[in-house]
Amino acid sequence: MKKEKQLKYDIAYLKMATEWAQLSYCKRRKVGALIVRDRMIISDGYNGTPSGFENYCEDDDGYTKWYVLHAEANAILKVAGSTQSCAGATLYITMSPCQNCSKLIHQSGIKRVVYVEAYKDDSGLQFLQKAGVQVDQIANLDQ
Repeated sequence: MKKEKQLKYDIAYLKMATEWAQLSYCKRRKVGALIVRDRMIISDGYNGTPSGFENYCEDDDGYTKWYVLHAEANAILKVAGSTQSCAGATLYITMSPCQNCSKLIHQSGIKRVVYVEAYKDDSGLQFLQKAGVQVDQIANLDQ
């Protein structure tokens, strides 16, 4: 696909992930993710508590509870419960992945990660690059 056409798709998917993030009940940070394979959205996710838990992501002191699932983890887990596969897919996410999610991304077979905002710790991105996953940041969605 031509570079400018790919950029157009990348921005559109990131805008959709940004909208998806708004479904999160988390107060500190809302993150959305889409997994796309062959130009088809095969999964989506946002950060939040596991199924069956109350929708409060933060404790009384305002810290995120340890069991809150990240957006990309939720999206990958959704694929695991379906007939789809992440092999060769692209993950679109509003914030770059942490270390733990980067391991899941690599193991799931995702080959490209496109994100908007950089997470304070870039070791997850470094791991993905070392693993051969293409990583692209598009900070400006108004192109």
